[in-house]
Order: sequence, then structure tokens, then C-alpha cells
Amino acid sequence: MNEKHDSHNCCEDELAHSFFGAVTVGERGQIVIPAEARNELGLRAGDKMLVLRHPLHKGLMIFKFDSVREFIDEFANYLKNVEGAASQEDEG
Repeated sequence: MNEKHDSHNCCEDELAHSFFGAVTVGERGQIVIPAEARNELGLRAGDKMLVLRHPLHKGLMIFKFDSVREFIDEFANYLKNVEGAASQEDEG
């Protein structure tokens, strides 16, 4: 039970570290990314961003376009591992 509690605290810590503040959508649909987030993520004027709708909630996910390929590769690798584990369970 402590293991669950510890991982829960870890997730809370990560979420707290990931929160940069609240923004307001302007008349033209623009938002200002907080300076702390821009600095931490290395965002510069002119950087291309990919904007996705969150699959489950009314929200957006914004990625630096250059990092999307890395994200996709990591996620594809994760899916391969899950598929491999599922196949082993089916065989065993």
C-alpha cells in the first residue's frame, strides 16, 4: 500500500512541477505561454507548435513541433513493449 501512496505523491509532485499558471484566451484566440514555461522548454519566437485536443477532456495539449517526432518514437516503442507483453501472456 505504501508503494501506491509513494507513486501517487510522485505524480502529484510531477504535476505540481508541470503547472505554469493560468492563461486567458484573447479576442483573436491567442494565449501567452508563461515566461517560466518558455524558458524551461526552450521556446523561442517563431517556433512551430503542434496543438492537439485532449482525447478525454475539454483541453489542449501543445508540443514543440521539433519534439513531436521524439514523442511519437517513444510512444511507438511503448506500444511495442505492451504488445510484446500481451503476446507473452497469451502464449503462457
